[in-house]
Amino acid sequence: MNVNINYTVEQIAEIIDGKLVSRNLSVPHPAYLSLDSRKISFPETTLFLAIKNKHQNANLFLDNLYDRGVRNFITDDKELDIASLLPIHNKEKGTRSASNIILVPDSIAALQKLAIYHRSQFIKNHLPVIGITGSNGKTIIKEWLYQLLGNEYSIVRSPKSFNSQIGVPLSVLNIQPENDLAIFEAGISKTNEMKNLEKIIQPTIGIFTNIGNAHDEGFKNRQQKISEKLILFRKATHLIFCADDKDLLKEIKLFKQKNKQLRLFSWGRNNDNILQIKKIKKGIGASLIEAVHQRKKVNIEIPFTDDASVQNAIHCWCSLFILDKANEKILKRFNTLFPIEMRLEIRQGINHCNIINDSYSNDFYSLNIALDFLGQQKQHKIHTVILSDILQSGIDSKKLYAEIASLVSQKKIDKIVGIGPGIFSQQKEFSSIKNNIFFKSTNEFLQHIFLSDFHEETILIKGARPFEFEKISHVLEQKVHQTVLSINLNAVAHNLKKYKEKLNPSTKIMAMVKAFSYGSGSHEIASVLEYNKVDYLAVAYADEGIELRKAGITLPIMVMNIDNSTFDSIINNNLEPEIFSFALLHEFSDYLKNSEIQDYPVHLKIDTGMHRLGFMEEEINSLCDDLKGNQFIKIKSVFSHLAASEDSAQDEFTFLQFKIFKKCCSTIENSLGYQFNKHISNTSAISRHPELQMDMVRLGIGLYGIDSNATMQKNLKNVSTLITTISQIKKIKAGETVGYGRMGKIEKDSLIAVVRIGYADGYSRRLGNGNGKMLIKNNLVPVIGNICMDMTMLDISGLKNVKEGDEVIVFGDGLSLQLLSQWAQTIPYEIMTGISQRVKRIYFEE
Repeated sequence: MNVNINYTVEQIAEIIDGKLVSRNLSVPHPAYLSLDSRKISFPETTLFLAIKNKHQNANLFLDNLYDRGVRNFITDDKELDIASLLPIHNKEKGTRSASNIILVPDSIAALQKLAIYHRSQFIKNHLPVIGITGSNGKTIIKEWLYQLLGNEYSIVRSPKSFNSQIGVPLSVLNIQPENDLAIFEAGISKTNEMKNLEKIIQPTIGIFTNIGNAHDEGFKNRQQKISEKLILFRKATHLIFCADDKDLLKEIKLFKQKNKQLRLFSWGRNNDNILQIKKIKKGIGASLIEAVHQRKKVNIEIPFTDDASVQNAIHCWCSLFILDKANEKILKRFNTLFPIEMRLEIRQGINHCNIINDSYSNDFYSLNIALDFLGQQKQHKIHTVILSDILQSGIDSKKLYAEIASLVSQKKIDKIVGIGPGIFSQQKEFSSIKNNIFFKSTNEFLQHIFLSDFHEETILIKGARPFEFEKISHVLEQKVHQTVLSINLNAVAHNLKKYKEKLNPSTKIMAMVKAFSYGSGSHEIASVLEYNKVDYLAVAYADEGIELRKAGITLPIMVMNIDNSTFDSIINNNLEPEIFSFALLHEFSDYLKNSEIQDYPVHLKIDTGMHRLGFMEEEINSLCDDLKGNQFIKIKSVFSHLAASEDSAQDEFTFLQFKIFKKCCSTIENSLGYQFNKHISNTSAISRHPELQMDMVRLGIGLYGIDSNATMQKNLKNVSTLITTISQIKKIKAGETVGYGRMGKIEKDSLIAVVRIGYADGYSRRLGNGNGKMLIKNNLVPVIGNICMDMTMLDISGLKNVKEGDEVIVFGDGLSLQLLSQWAQTIPYEIMTGISQRVKRIYFEE
């Protein structure tokens, strides 16, 4: 995320206790602060803050950023030669202009100091600041307060879930003079973290949502975790909390004794609370909450029935009382609260388009995040944005849309559709984007647009709630099968990071995206991996590599199975073949010779005991003879495949394979006279055998959240969730049967649900007749009868409030892929790769 700033480099250096080691007066003062080298929109006016930790070092990208036009930097790397790193005097590239460089003791501390100073500039005008902490509900409460109060205040709030040691200062730096209410989240995972966030946020009103088990490992006990979170409110004037939690109530009373200025606003069932909850009446899709405040009966109605939503709504209600905004007009808005989408989704659209649906909120900062996500998508050359007015920004309309037009232009958007009277009146600001069209309303857009106008493009739908952009997404999204495989792209990135933490800094990663990325979608996953800087991709067949190239993937790609029919495609798409036999070596070399191509990159496969593909140990000398003088190929890597790296009982064999592999590599390297990458570690070896890392590792199923190492498995996130729906529910009497072959015998009167998934979707027939189960409303229910081609029957007897159309989890959170594969007597690989292409894939980023 890029944050607007309005300080000179000299002021920033003084604020953060930095040393201005290089100053170029011709460089404009920064207007934006960025921590992510991949998301810089305005390089010439961006101040890049380089963060270095044990897992990554942003200083490595400074030279590249300089080439892209960045001239303002903050770094804490004292070991670097600043002058040579930022090529002020670069012998290879010639003399180049100096940059503004601030050297600090610690980059994260510098960021926090800048945010503390910025927050202090708004103390005199008594800016009300709501600080929210707790285990759950922080983001929803923040967003609901924005929905409730957006018309009354110019609100600045944390983007998404920015509540960490880095996210909080970035959020606070967004405060502008026109804002008259701020809402920020604060999250911690261990002791001594909240004191930093308190100095940055300095809330006047506090909300403690609840206390749960999240991050328990970072604290001695529950009491310590509560008291640590309470530090956020040591200078606040009000604190909202639920007094029904006795542990929380006890710690807050102790905290109050040390902080006399704090007024407690408690709510709960007891009569001694400020807001006394009397009744919660839950109906169909709505809840009526009745309470007493200052001896008056009050109530709100919300369009939710779950306990978490009720609790979150009450916290918002209490906030309105403190702000003196609990009037009838605003209270009616509770009934129009809508669910908070915590993720950006990619769905299949009409005419081979992809749709990114973010149609419920629209502000400058969330737009920036959504545009970055759009920029990561390389499936289509054309990127389109359908954008509504930005409401309640507090900024002059002309200035606002000039900034948005500049941002959209910098993000290289090809087509923009503006909807709303505000953006319509300022459409001239978007003249730099040749393909633009504007409408005054959503209905006008729907009446005049032709669906054929959208073809083979990625479309971001970004709209404020009043514009009802869900109507647009409904028209543009492809209508397909109701069984859906959801793929969490954040989880893929998280899992990649966890494996990177296991590697030596110099060890490269080859990510396996074969078999449609284990059923998860090839180019979508590859885009995330390329964005997160893996070094290589590997596919099984040339066709897979070609599709990745068509999708704009530029990483080197190794193809593991080729024959002479694919040689043209390999060369034309810059793919790198695996050579595993003498016949293939000779055929490909002859092809290159006839094509007058030299030094084409290839990868040699050595068979060290897997006995699948590859050169045997006894063939290595002959292989070296064939490679000598072969000017047509260049060995990029030599690798082998471990047969049982996941099995501790086979460790002796694993190390024997490693010993053979090292010997073969040494022989080949000595014969060739040059070095190449060596790799033998797969997912299991990365987590179990760090000594086998060598130059590169191959990461496969671990990316998708599965590792045979139980310790590593705990660190991974689930990537894929397969969901279907109930098409029909029927009562079947005892003695009757269900399904083909009458295999599902009903022993007592039962309730049977028919769900929309069968073996044609990849749900194995081995899961029939009670072997498999699915998850409905957190209850496991068994399969009854044989699996059909398109349908499966479940015995839901005993479950309450289940209705046709309800979601059913086939696997995902709550029902692991590993458990499902055990029931099917197979392995997770088979289930993942067996999911049919007719099953709709939805990709999302939280």
